[in-house]
Amino acid sequence: MITFAYDILVQTIGDHPVLSIVSALLLIPSTYLIFAELVRQRRRITAFSGPRGWPIVGNLPHIRYNAAEQYRIWSKKHGDVYQIMLGDVPVLVVNSAKAAKTIFGHNSQALSSRPVFYTFHKVLSNTAGTTIGTSPYSDSLKRRRKGAASALNKPAIATYIPHLDIETRAFISEGLEYGEYGAKAIDPMPMIQRLSLSLALTLNWGIRMGSRDDPLFHEITEVEEAISKFRSTTGNLQDYVPLLRLNPFNGSSATAREVRDRRDVYLKKLNNDLDERMEAGTQTPCIQANVIMDKEAQLNKEELTSISLTMLSGGLDTITTLVQWSIALLAQRPEVQDKAHEAIRQMFPGDEIGIMCDVEDDQKCEYVAALVKECLRYYTVLRLVLPRASIRDISYEGKLIPAGTTIFLNAWACNMDPEIWQDPEVFRPERWLEHPEASLFTYGIGYRMCAGSLLANRELYLTFMRMLSCFKLLPGWKEGEKAVDVHPVRGSIDPTCLVTMCRPYKVVFQPRNTEALRVMMKEKL
Repeated sequence: MITFAYDILVQTIGDHPVLSIVSALLLIPSTYLIFAELVRQRRRITAFSGPRGWPIVGNLPHIRYNAAEQYRIWSKKHGDVYQIMLGDVPVLVVNSAKAAKTIFGHNSQALSSRPVFYTFHKVLSNTAGTTIGTSPYSDSLKRRRKGAASALNKPAIATYIPHLDIETRAFISEGLEYGEYGAKAIDPMPMIQRLSLSLALTLNWGIRMGSRDDPLFHEITEVEEAISKFRSTTGNLQDYVPLLRLNPFNGSSATAREVRDRRDVYLKKLNNDLDERMEAGTQTPCIQANVIMDKEAQLNKEELTSISLTMLSGGLDTITTLVQWSIALLAQRPEVQDKAHEAIRQMFPGDEIGIMCDVEDDQKCEYVAALVKECLRYYTVLRLVLPRASIRDISYEGKLIPAGTTIFLNAWACNMDPEIWQDPEVFRPERWLEHPEASLFTYGIGYRMCAGSLLANRELYLTFMRMLSCFKLLPGWKEGEKAVDVHPVRGSIDPTCLVTMCRPYKVVFQPRNTEALRVMMKEKL
């Protein structure tokens, strides 16, 4: 029977070659489409509903831009926790503070892993490895987290205060120098990047990035910004549609390999330079050297690199972007600046004495601490906290979430939760004075929340204190020009990126007391 059918097929092809080719061209993709759709439907988590998607790609076309905001909008119809399909990958999205605390707070160990994404994990990270935050759960991850935790706990951060002092002073100095003492509007982003990058280099390798004119500054910031895009949960279609990986002209994979190779070059240089200083006994205390010398840590070269990458990418990804948004907003909200400056002067009266505040002050100025929290909430620059993967079955409201499920925490929606705040879409620092114990989801929740949150808060607080003590921030755009949009959704320059970035702008750093600043800079720098 099979032989007979085969003979008929061969004869048909021979008699009608063109028709046969056309039929095959139509039949093969149709068969693939049907098969792929059956597979996609079988992979859905049966207990959860959600917005319907398209064949093959699922909900990907709907969430390419401002994904977190779209997830928040969908939650009004589908509930706090619902299911989407990204290609053939089912994903649960958590969109409220209550659901987040229930799912992530009660199941920390079960949600201790990360999903593996083809572009980021298998292409971009196949030489230097991944950061602690993006690594799936393993014994190696536990060792790395332990090493990072000892370097980022409160006692350790207290030893970094001199570095924070130097870098935030340099930030003020650059505002004066590049802004020509308030005479010139400037783009603050390079200043912010140098601040974060230099702090990361100092803490991890024991060296400073003293100038933004250093070629290494431009290389690291450019490469790390490109790498950040590959960490996006929505920006790489081939992560969810495997067929796209077969494209011989695959631009995503080619670019990922390019930035990977460029990153390997400066990582090797930074590590080799530290090895040479350690061999000569001239190194300054830093995380990388401390871990290398800690025989109990037992970290291999790849694990050491993972800690380095974590320190390098963390600040450049999030801290720089948050400060950029915040300066743009403050330049348009003089009343907020005035309140902050008044609170600072109450703590540190007299420009000549207290203009640089006290570097040892651990967030004692309540209004500035509230301002930092409100910027973290309102902008939530990492809106979809790095996704989790369940390592065992859990349940939510009696519904089974099977092991291996990818779960997104929509930190943006949680920070905008109307169950917590009556006016979530209003920028209002006073809310944190009224409710200081309210939850903030910007750093995540549970076992895999950001390990560097204490350091980030301390850095942001001191930067805000000194910046608002020393300067009035004025809009840098000319009269009649459109102001930079500081709305957290509308104002995003790249709504497909993992980190939500503000559009470029210029601002005037107008000294509050020029002579006092001249004296302070001359004495201290």
